[in-house]
Amino acid sequence: MAVTRIAAVAAHFGADIARALDKITGIIDRLTQDGVDLLVLPDASLGGYIGDLRNPDPSTGPEAIDPDGPEIRLLCGMARDMTICIGYAEDADGIRYNAAVCLTGDGVLGRHRKVHQPAGEHLAYAAGDRFAAFDTPVGRIGMLIDYDKTFPESARALALDGARAIAALSAWPASVTDRASRMPNDRQSRLFDLYDQARAAENQIVLASSNQTGITGHLRFLGQAKVVGPGGDVLARTWSKGGLAVADIDIDAEVERARRVLRHLEERRVDTYHNLLTDEGCH
Repeated sequence: MAVTRIAAVAAHFGADIARALDKITGIIDRLTQDGVDLLVLPDASLGGYIGDLRNPDPSTGPEAIDPDGPEIRLLCGMARDMTICIGYAEDADGIRYNAAVCLTGDGVLGRHRKVHQPAGEHLAYAAGDRFAAFDTPVGRIGMLIDYDKTFPESARALALDGARAIAALSAWPASVTDRASRMPNDRQSRLFDLYDQARAAENQIVLASSNQTGITGHLRFLGQAKVVGPGGDVLARTWSKGGLAVADIDIDAEVERARRVLRHLEERRVDTYHNLLTDEGCH
């Protein structure tokens, strides 16, 4: 029995990268003492997120950093034996991406650039172009950022690439067009939880979902970090305020248990999905 202790974070991270690194240092130190094996921090933990989804101003957006720069090297030094997923704005030859990196004390294990972009986010970031799983000390995993998890194909691509767990890093706000007086009644709050559970259940994998909290510009972030089992069951969660969702799970054993009778990936009928790679039916 190989139990993995997973921690998904709900917390506010603003534009000050040095301050964020101090905060993350405290989180890592505490969770190292608690025996956490996999830590999933929110999207935009380093540098914060844009403050307006409809009309973002790229000139005042989050500071983009080198994917192999001192901040990432510092995190590797902090991580030691822990596997850590964290989001940041990436500067790749002058092009800005909403990105995530997975690392340990041995270095970078995997990267992801957000593929799907809501509203006006394309004005602030370029889009990524792939989903790929990778091997880590806690098993083969993949990463999604924010809106990526709205699309079933995103998590499915990672599961088909062998991911047994998915880290879903978010800076996911409440609805910008139809705000509710109470967060539990917000449409985006309900969708955030729905997508977390559906992506885990339909692929029969473990999903660790992190999110920002608080307010940045015009956006109010939901929190709602959680760990979801391969049956879609929520094993641990936070609410709208900052906190940690921590769960102990034997990932391989639980995935195999979920797939003992119904094996979703193997039982697909790909011969019937004739329009899956086209835009037929979208008009």
